[in-house]
Amino acid sequence: MSERPHPAVARVRLAVREFLDGEAASQLEGGEVCVGVSGGADSLALAEAAAYVGRHRGLRVRALVVDHGLQEGSAEVAESAAKAALGLGVDKAEVLTTTVTGAGGPEAAARRARYDALRGRALVLLGHTLDDQAETVLLGLGRGSGPRSMAGMRPLDPPWGRPLLAVPRSVTREACEALGVRPWQDPHNTDPRFTRVRLRAEVLPLLEDVLAGGVAAALARTAAQLRDDTEALDTLADDLLARSRTGERSDQLDVRTLAAAPAALRRRTLRRWLLEAGVRDLSDAHLRGIDALVGSWHGQGGVWLPGHLEAGRAHGRLSLTSPEPSPGPSPGTTIRGD
Repeated sequence: MSERPHPAVARVRLAVREFLDGEAASQLEGGEVCVGVSGGADSLALAEAAAYVGRHRGLRVRALVVDHGLQEGSAEVAESAAKAALGLGVDKAEVLTTTVTGAGGPEAAARRARYDALRGRALVLLGHTLDDQAETVLLGLGRGSGPRSMAGMRPLDPPWGRPLLAVPRSVTREACEALGVRPWQDPHNTDPRFTRVRLRAEVLPLLEDVLAGGVAAALARTAAQLRDDTEALDTLADDLLARSRTGERSDQLDVRTLAAAPAALRRRTLRRWLLEAGVRDLSDAHLRGIDALVGSWHGQGGVWLPGHLEAGRAHGRLSLTSPEPSPGPSPGTTIRGD
């Protein structure tokens, strides 16, 4: 009779098994699942659990290690992480090199580079835990990013899968200790220059102390509740968008149909319309400005948007145009017409 696994190891395995047997089952193309491995406790515990479940499900498990090249010796760290994943039972481990560039600070640039390197697979499991979800909710709350941001990370957002969003970080550390592996400690994870590090090291511990514990779990529950609400509202927004399209021009929206809906639903519908049209970097000011063309119409001109576009109202319809850019108004500013 085989020995029972340590409770922490069993908990991580159960989370992965339930995830792969549930909502992620339809994403398992070709009988393979990939795991993003950094060498930290979360990703190593996830790799072992995926390998264990994969053996019992007839799945090939591939570990993907991204070398950002940001630190001296990063290539050696990446190779060590790949070897550790192989030692935990994955079928194959691969190191992917990438270059970190772009705006938004080093955290955001590294995250974009990492996700870009991992794309192209049907399903990639990521080691985000309950604590990561709590930090994401706090970041969204502090930045005033609205319910979509505070809804946190989705368990399944193809190609990304996050089986451990209900598993605390302490459990993955216990699992690694029980498995006899020593996770890599990324120095960036203790660098107070990064906002998320200070949330992890200072803000969340203080909240746990002041509110007598359970804060991370409560924030994760809040994210799940907001995510349910957001998905329901997105369904309503899709319906309103379809009903608002005019017969002659599918890229125009009927103002009368939009005006009959609550403002919050209108703005969500407008956001989806603009994203479909390729508008990016939308702010709350943009959406409220365009919504005013519907709910507070008094003959005002259009609203400038990123990409030298203008949303305007004419003859009871909203439409997007590309006027010649002119200096003066900042994004989100309402321009008076003649």
